[in-house]
Amino acid sequence: MEAIARVTTLTAASETSFQDAVEKAIARASKTLRGVTGAEVKAQKAKVENGRITEYRAVVDVTFILEP
Repeated sequence: MEAIARVTTLTAASETSFQDAVEKAIARASKTLRGVTGAEVKAQKAKVENGRITEYRAVVDVTFILEP
């Protein structure tokens, strides 16, 4: 039987790093989606206030396998 995958796009934020934002996106997806098999970081953005980064944002495509 062939597997069918689906991709959903999430945006997550962190006050500490881009990596933390990506990990938060994957952790949150794993709470709701079964069969998460991969992730691709599509974009990294930062919120800047007074010349300093105050929030790191990651746009992540999460891949999961659909159940038969």
